[in-house]
Amino acid sequence: MANKKIVIVPGDGIGQEVTAVGKKVLDAIAAKFGHSFTYDEALIGHVAIEATGSPLPDESLEKMLHSDAVLFGAVGHPKYDNDPSARVRPEQGLLKMRKELGLYANLRPIKLFDELLGASSIKPEILKGADILFFRELTGDIYFGEKGRKNNGDTAYDVAEYSRYEVERIARKAFDAARTRRKKVCSVDKANVIETSRLWREVVQKVAKEYPDVEVEHQFVDATAMLLIKDPRRFDVVVTANLFGDILTDEASQIAGSMGMLASASIGDGTGVYEPIHGSAHDITGKGVANPLASILSAALLLDISFGMKAESEAVIAAVDGVLKAGFRTRDIADATTPTAKVLGTEAMGAEVLKLI
Repeated sequence: MANKKIVIVPGDGIGQEVTAVGKKVLDAIAAKFGHSFTYDEALIGHVAIEATGSPLPDESLEKMLHSDAVLFGAVGHPKYDNDPSARVRPEQGLLKMRKELGLYANLRPIKLFDELLGASSIKPEILKGADILFFRELTGDIYFGEKGRKNNGDTAYDVAEYSRYEVERIARKAFDAARTRRKKVCSVDKANVIETSRLWREVVQKVAKEYPDVEVEHQFVDATAMLLIKDPRRFDVVVTANLFGDILTDEASQIAGSMGMLASASIGDGTGVYEPIHGSAHDITGKGVANPLASILSAALLLDISFGMKAESEAVIAAVDGVLKAGFRTRDIADATTPTAKVLGTEAMGAEVLKLI
C-alpha cells in the first residue's frame, strides 16, 4: 500500500472539467489496488490572477513543491489573447511553475488507439502502428531568453539560448527511454541555420556515443514536420528543443485523432506535473463536451512515472481502450467511419472508464 500526496491544479477553462474526471480515476485506482492518495488543490493561470493578482501564487507553488505529483489542467483565457500588452498573463504561471519545479523534460506519448484510425485526417494505412515518444526540452530556448522591444517599440526580439548541460540531460532522458522501446532516437534541430541548434547537435552526438546500442539520426525541424505526416511509423523517440517541440507535438496530435487524446508528463529531478496537451479551450468551457481521456491518460502517466505503479497505469490505459472498443466517443473523436458510436459528454465518458477500472 502506498500513501501519496497529489496536488490537483485545474487551472482555466476545460482544465477544471477534465481534471475532476482524472481525480475520480485516481480514486478508483487507489480503491482497486489498496493505495491511499490524499489531495490538495492549487490555483494557477487566469483564475489565480482573478483571485490573487498573480498567475502562480506562492501558496500554490509551495503546495506543488511538497507534493508527490501534480495533476494539472490548463491555463489561458481569451481576455489575454486579445490584449498582447497585458503585463500579467496566465502563461507566466505555467512558465514559473516549470522553472521552480525544475521541470526540464516534457514527455508526450503519441500512441494511436486502433479504434480511432478514422478520427484522424491522415490515411489509416499510414497511421496504423504509429507509436512515438517525444522529449521536449522545457527550460531553455526563446521562452526563457531575454526578450523586449527597441526602436521606440517598432522592433521586437526574443533570444534563444541553450547551455550544454541543458541539452545533455534531456538527451540522456531520451536515450534511456529508447533503450526500453525500439532503440531509435531522432534528434530534431535547425543546425544549418541556428547556432543553438549547432550546439544541440554537437551535444547529442557526444551523448549518443554513450549509447552504442541505440540508433540515432538528426533531422531538420522542417523535414521532421513533413515526415510526421508522411511516415509517422518511422519515429520511435524524438528529442528536440522547446519551441520545435511545442509545434511538432501539436502537429502530431493529428496522429492520435485529437488533442483530446494526448497526455503529457513534465519531469525533472523532483515533483512531476501531468497534464493533457489540449489547452483551456474556452469555446467549449462549461458545455460538458470536453474529452476527458487525455486527463485520464495523464493520470496513467502519473501513476507510472512518479509512483512506479506500472500495473495501475496499465489498468487505466486498458479501461480507455475498452471504452473506445465499446464504441463510446466524445464529439472530437466521433467520425463518419463510426456511425453507430455513442457520443458522450465529459462526465459520462469518465463514468464509462470508471466502470472498466
